[in-house]
Order: sequence, then structure tokens, then C-alpha cells
Amino acid sequence: MEEEKMNLRLDMDVQKLEIEKLRKVKNKAEGDLDSLKTDYKKLCFSMRTAGLGKTSKQWSQEIQEESIKANRWEIKFQEAQMRNETLEKASLGKIEQMKRRVEELEMALQNCEMWIEFLEAKVADYLQTLAVQIDILSVKYELESDRGQELAPLLRKIKVLSIRAKSYM
Repeated sequence: MEEEKMNLRLDMDVQKLEIEKLRKVKNKAEGDLDSLKTDYKKLCFSMRTAGLGKTSKQWSQEIQEESIKANRWEIKFQEAQMRNETLEKASLGKIEQMKRRVEELEMALQNCEMWIEFLEAKVADYLQTLAVQIDILSVKYELESDRGQELAPLLRKIKVLSIRAKSYM
């Protein structure tokens, strides 16, 4: 569970980095578009003032071509912006999903830890009960001959285990 939790956190970090990268690309594209628009305006102005030896029909055609290019770039920019927004929304959704999964795993881990503590206490309690019963049996069988000698090592082992179990109580 800890490993899965770590993987989910790493996935969240990767998604955040991708979002940041997309924002940088978006900002660069916006800057490029602004630069193109400025260049286009400057070109139009200089063509008007300089004349450059073209006919008005040629100028009109060139302006139309540049306008078409600008429109294409505007469309590409809008498409890129839409893709970025879609990816950002998907990434944010995935991050939220991972956060919920991490919370679920943390709760499951906490429940397991509580269950382990409960079981350890229960085992320790059983060992203590067993130790008391062993004390009674050891007193009873020590008085008897061969049978008591056979059971004595086993009873001592169980008693040692019950002493160790006290640390869990």
C-alpha cells in the first residue's frame, strides 16, 4: 500500500509538471502570435508608405495572403489553446482522483494498523491466560512423577512466551 501511495504521489507530480510545460508552450505561442500580428501591421504600414513598386492589385493580393496566413495562425493558436485547456482539465481531474485514492489508501492502512494492534493484544491476552493455566498444570504435574518431567520443558517454553507477550499489553 505504501508503494502504491508513493506511485500515486509521483503520478501527481508528473501531471503537475506536464501542466506547467503546457502553460509555457501556450505563453510562447501567444507571444509568437502577438509578434506575427505586430510584424504584419508593420509590413502593411511600410508597404503603404514605401510603395515598393507593386501595383495596387499585387498589394491587395499580398495583403490577402498575409491575412490568410494570420487567420491560419490564429486558428492554430486557438486549437493549441483548446488542447492545452483540455489537457489541463484532464490533469486536474486525475490529480483529484489520485488524491482521493491516496486518502482511501491511508484510511485502509490506518484500519490495518488498528487491526494488527487489536490482534497483538488478543494474542498477548491468550498467552497470559495460557501462562496462568500452565502455572496451575505445572504445580499439579510436578507432583506426579514421569508425566510431570515430560511436560515441564513444554510448560517452561509456554511460560517464556507469555512473559514476552506482556510487552504487547
